[in-house]
This record gives sequence, C-alpha cells and structure tokens, in this order.
Amino acid sequence: MKLFKFTKPYHLKNYKFNLILSVVALSILGILVIGSAQASSQPKQIAGLGIGLVIMLIISLIDYEWILNFYWLIYGFAIIILGAVLVIGTKVNGARRWIDLGFTTFQPSELAKILLILFFAKFIMEHEEDINDKFTLLKYAVLSAIPLGLILSEPNLSTTLCTAMVLCLLIYIGGLSYKFIGTVLIILIPLTIIFLSIVVQPDQKILKDYQQDRILSFLEPEKYASDGAYQQKNSVMAIGSGQLTGKGLNNNTTTSVKNGNFILEPETDFIFAIVGEELGFVGSCIVIALLLLIVIQCIIIGTRSQNLSGRIICCGVGGLIGIQSFINIGVATQLLPNTGVPLPFVSYGLTSLVSLYIGIGFVLNVGLQPKKYQ
Repeated sequence: MKLFKFTKPYHLKNYKFNLILSVVALSILGILVIGSAQASSQPKQIAGLGIGLVIMLIISLIDYEWILNFYWLIYGFAIIILGAVLVIGTKVNGARRWIDLGFTTFQPSELAKILLILFFAKFIMEHEEDINDKFTLLKYAVLSAIPLGLILSEPNLSTTLCTAMVLCLLIYIGGLSYKFIGTVLIILIPLTIIFLSIVVQPDQKILKDYQQDRILSFLEPEKYASDGAYQQKNSVMAIGSGQLTGKGLNNNTTTSVKNGNFILEPETDFIFAIVGEELGFVGSCIVIALLLLIVIQCIIIGTRSQNLSGRIICCGVGGLIGIQSFINIGVATQLLPNTGVPLPFVSYGLTSLVSLYIGIGFVLNVGLQPKKYQ
C-alpha cells in the first residue's frame, strides 16, 4: 500500500475540460436564478462556487486509488457526521438536518452521499469476485442500512430514498446478477403496493403526518389544492407562465411565484419553477440539457476507467446527479410527490454545491487515469 504516493504523472490531454465547463456553466446559471429568487442568498452561492472549484481541482490531481485505501475511515467519517447532526444539529421545522458552523450551516447528508460512493466503490471492488455471495450481499445491506437509518432519523425520507437508489445503482454496476435483481423486484413490487395502501389510511403509524400529507396531496391534488398540493400547483403554473422565453431574471411582476410568496423557499427545492417562469421553455431545456450532458460525461469517463472502483465512482456521481435532478424536476412539475431534494448545481445550498464539486473532482481524476490502451 503506497500511503504517501498520492499523485501520478498525468497527461493534460486526459483532463476533461468539457465536464468542468458543463458544471461551471450550470452553476453560474444557478447563481443567476438564485439571485433572482432571493438576492440575499446569491453571495454565499458565489462563494460556494469558488470553494467548490478549488477543492475540485485539488481532488482531481490526487490519485483516487490512494484515497480509496482509507475507505473504512471514509465510511467511519460519514457515520460520525450523520450521527453528530442528530446530537448537535439545529432543529428546524421538527427536523435535525443541519449543523450550525457560525458562518454557515453544514448538511452532513449531502457530503455523506459522496463519501458513501467512495466507500462502496472500494468495497465492491474488493468483493468483485464474490459480489453475488449471500454473505457479501448481507454485509452490503448492513453497511448501507446504517447511514440510511441515520438519515431517516433526522427525519429526511427524501434524501434517504435518493441515497438508497444510488447505493442500489452502485452494486448493480459492480456486477449484481439479474437473477437476484429479478427476485428482489418480485418481492419489492407487491410490498410497495401494500405499503402505499397502508400509509394512506387515516390511522397509519408508519409515516409522519407531513409525509402522509405529501403522498395524499400527490394522489388527490384537487382535494389538497389549498394545502399539501398548493406549492406544486403554483410551481406548475409558474413554469407554464414562462412560455417560450420567460419573463426575464429579476422581474418584479406581482404575479410571480417569488414576489407573491406562492412558493416557500423558491431558491432551493422549487428552483426549477423560477427557471421555468423567468427563463421559459428555452431556459428549462438548457438546464435539463446541461444536467444530462454532465451525467453522460460522467458515465463515459467511467466506461474508460482502468478499474471497477473508478467506474463505480463515475457512474455513482453521475447517477446521483441524474436521480436528484429527476426527483427535483419531477416535484416541480407535479409528476412526483412533494419532497425536498436540491437540483444539482442549481439550487441554493453550500454543502450540496461543494459536495457535488468534490464528486466531480474524483470523476476528473478517474478520467486522468484511463485504460492503458486508450
């Protein structure tokens, strides 16, 4: 184990500048939209972009294989920060998801997503030959359940589900057999149907009241039009009102969702509503295209990785960005139940932004170490 050789002789031609341009362009677009939604949040987001770029560039030059030597320490750190927020975290609206650092707040679950991708990239590679062994799958399930349980305890169901989907994606990339996947689906589909039929009942004890309200609001939007479905309906109206080119950034139209307070915290969970309203269909398509381009570039870099761990890191980061984007935009367009997941590189949030740039930094490093024949 080479503990002190953390860089390699890289070739500039292998540096993926197109990926950097894509994430920076999307981040700048996010800063502009955030400034329009809530001007006071814009300076912090600009600072977050600067910090993220510096950290990304540094990490992109550090050998990811060297870092993965410390994968158990990475996992331990993820568990510590997720546990710490439950003890010393700031309670907001009944949830403990943030740690107050004085100058800003830190959301451990956002960083934990990247840390877990790194940990399981190494774990799966270590078990590449026996990934479908029952004992290996049991270990994977237990190691996944611990951080997922901590995130769920905040409570943060949306981030728990998002992280769980990413972890499922990682083991699939690692070579999980289709036979096992089919067996899980045969069991999971009827269980999901049973679960949903139970949680919509008035006296259910599985979900918290606000979580049940979000599901009911999604299933019966007209019934909850002035309550649970209020924000989503306004979001859809805002996106539609932008038409082709939008109303323009920083507009002062009284019917705007941000000016009329029709949506709470439009700079975070419902940032896509601001994009649709102010940049229109064209702006919305540009945001979606940039997100899709970033995901595709991550996957392509992963396919050219020299080993399985690099492939898992790239596809994991790309998958995380894709899953979060789908959920966020799905919520803003009322295709999914209302849930709080940020739109990658666009929504306001320093922890989310910097964590994603950390992930992109690892993808760039994987890209600097392609297969020998390339």
